Amino acid sequence: MQEKILQNLKIQNLNPMQLASIETAHSGRDMLLLSATGSGKTLAFLLPLVEKLKETKNTVQALILVPSRELALQIEQVFRQMGVKFKVNCCYGGHDLKTEKNNFLQPPALLVGTPGRIAHHLRKGSFDTEDLETLILDEFDKSLEFGFQDEMAFIIGLLPRLKQRILTSATDLSEIPAFTGLKAHTTLNFLGGNAPLESRLSLKYLQASDTDKLQLLFGLLCHLNQLPSLVFCNHRDAVERISQLLYENGIPHGIFHGGMDQEARERALIKFRNGTYRTLITTDLASRGLDIPEIGAVIHYQLPGSEEVFTHRNGRTARMQADGTAFLLLSVEDYLPPFLNETPELLELSSTEDLPAPSAWKTLCLDVGKKEKVNKMDVVGLLLQKGGLAKEDLGRIEMLDHAAFAAVSSEKIKDALGLIKEEKIKNRKAKFWIE
Repeated sequence: MQEKILQNLKIQNLNPMQLASIETAHSGRDMLLLSATGSGKTLAFLLPLVEKLKETKNTVQALILVPSRELALQIEQVFRQMGVKFKVNCCYGGHDLKTEKNNFLQPPALLVGTPGRIAHHLRKGSFDTEDLETLILDEFDKSLEFGFQDEMAFIIGLLPRLKQRILTSATDLSEIPAFTGLKAHTTLNFLGGNAPLESRLSLKYLQASDTDKLQLLFGLLCHLNQLPSLVFCNHRDAVERISQLLYENGIPHGIFHGGMDQEARERALIKFRNGTYRTLITTDLASRGLDIPEIGAVIHYQLPGSEEVFTHRNGRTARMQADGTAFLLLSVEDYLPPFLNETPELLELSSTEDLPAPSAWKTLCLDVGKKEKVNKMDVVGLLLQKGGLAKEDLGRIEMLDHAAFAAVSSEKIKDALGLIKEEKIKNRKAKFWIE
């Protein structure tokens, strides 16, 4: 089964951390997995979990608790891409409660969710826990940081049949809270010297000649051209201020921070993943737990407050054997952080940098999704058969409950929209628009 799953995920080999995690999980012992952001922890616990699920049971058999809705959606997506027969559902704050409750009419084998929303469903008796034998607390350190202790303790107290508990963390835990019930567990520590990130990550810095770092950022983005880049700020008002400047100067981009509603955040990530945006301006909300592949550059517009934050930001690039670069932007009053082991390379920009080339992709949106029984192949079929597109004109497609998003060639998208705007999909009238 594992070989087929890896083929579906287009993964050739597992890394040492994943192999060790799978072996430990198969032993049945509780496990604490310490590994850096971007090292592949999701697959490390999903692969052995699938082998424990039983097709004969029509109840929730495994629960994964996560600190954010974005991480919940990411795990759900990876599980679906594995191509196994088992049902998975996702529950999180801001998601339609009626939809979630209806999903329990045919219970998923795997339930993924945030502590607050899962606790709500348990209080309402939305699902049965009698066959729930595996609990995974993913990014457990982040859940503690977000203050989910009470919700997690409440949930675990209502799981009487647990046989295995797995905790994952991107930072070392000085103490494991008693409410987890972790006993005689195995600790796998792949932090520090065991993490291969540093050898693939290049550090560079840029020094502003005056107090205007915004212009320095603009020049760097022009220099990077189409390289997918994350720009980190310490506060959401800085994200908004930078966004305004970039729009005024003709650089398309997305923004992502905690002050945005769920739908806006999801759309920003979708358009960044599918290439519509090559730059995402964000707070540290995007530093952990998000599935954003192929990030070429991390830009510290505002310096992180600690080495831990610096490490998590940089973990968005140089992932899974890829190379990446982290840039530190310094004003005339800034100094390099004292925790750096070596002085980064100074990058001096040309004064004649051109604007980045336009993206090859734009996003075509539909107001139908999984709950209307529309899947990716339905969208592909419509666009290829009715929209006049070739396979190479179609990029990444993502499905939400009541929406679908397809990356389409920038040169072909307007013509395709004109051809399909009166068409039906799955015998259902849909609205189409470009973002």
